[in-house]
Amino acid sequence: MPHPGMKRRYYQMPKAEIAYLRYTLESYDGLAYQRTLDSASGLVEVLWPVERTVDVDALLAALSEELGWQEVDPPEVVPPI
Repeated sequence: MPHPGMKRRYYQMPKAEIAYLRYTLESYDGLAYQRTLDSASGLVEVLWPVERTVDVDALLAALSEELGWQEVDPPEVVPPI
């Protein structure tokens, strides 16, 4: 069940870049949060407060372009937070 006031996006990326994403998001102090849904395939979920959407969209677009990450559809089953 989605959390009110939070948006989500899912990305497929090389396993080695998951830590880079986490480090980058943490450096923005609360802008967005990341959790790994499947480390073997590099599937991650990025969550953020709706009011930060403009900033998060810009950051994720820049990272995706720079590093070639693929935005993907949500998995059929997303574990609860």
